[in-house]
Amino acid sequence: MLDLLPLLASALVLGLLGGGHCLGMCGGLMGALTLAIPAEHKQRRMGLLLAYNLGRVLSYASAGLILGLAGWALGNSPGLMVMRMIAASLLVAMGLYLGGWWHGLTRIEGLGRGLWRHIQPLATRLLPVTSLPRALLLGALWGWLPCGLVYSTLLWAASQGNAGTSAVLMLAFGIGTWPVLILTGLAAQRGTALLRRRSVRTTGAVIVILFGLWTFPWPGGHGGMQHSTPASGHTEHQQMHHESMPHDAASHH
Repeated sequence: MLDLLPLLASALVLGLLGGGHCLGMCGGLMGALTLAIPAEHKQRRMGLLLAYNLGRVLSYASAGLILGLAGWALGNSPGLMVMRMIAASLLVAMGLYLGGWWHGLTRIEGLGRGLWRHIQPLATRLLPVTSLPRALLLGALWGWLPCGLVYSTLLWAASQGNAGTSAVLMLAFGIGTWPVLILTGLAAQRGTALLRRRSVRTTGAVIVILFGLWTFPWPGGHGGMQHSTPASGHTEHQQMHHESMPHDAASHH
């Protein structure tokens, strides 16, 4: 569990640092969802906003579980290293995008637009939002909106090689995005204006780039493949086999 804490903290920080991107991608949608709450339900606005975002985060966790199964299936193989390399590269690209230095990541977002075309009509039918279950379902559909930040983090989470870990990391990442989108939904202009500041976005961008470089599978680095476990396991097996042999046979060898 303690080994998971740094990863959880990283996922949470990624969500927080991606606030500027969230404002651009989902800020308008969050405002539209807020406006879609009928006047007689305005006093329940906070509850509905929380339900939106809970549904969205659960979608992230589901995607993390699904893609995490692929990472688990790859095991400690070159395929998993390739996944980590792609994830690290996307995180660096995400940092460059957040800083406004390179916008190539938007091409990656195009990969999910085909799926979104099928989901969007379903989401539209749930408007106006009049109940918590309706808001929760709408948020769950909203979670599949094409987003380079989500894709980058999703591959990083899946590259851990454990489906459960991948799902939990995506859950933490989603929770990290809550402050920005909740403030947007509440029309908290001061909070969102802070995130739009150039200095704040640049700082976030640099940290995400450094995190991507840290994730990259350099030899002996955080993302590097660990070959010691299989080797040590083999040695342990040989030792147990030797100890289990009769004394005479061991002496003979």
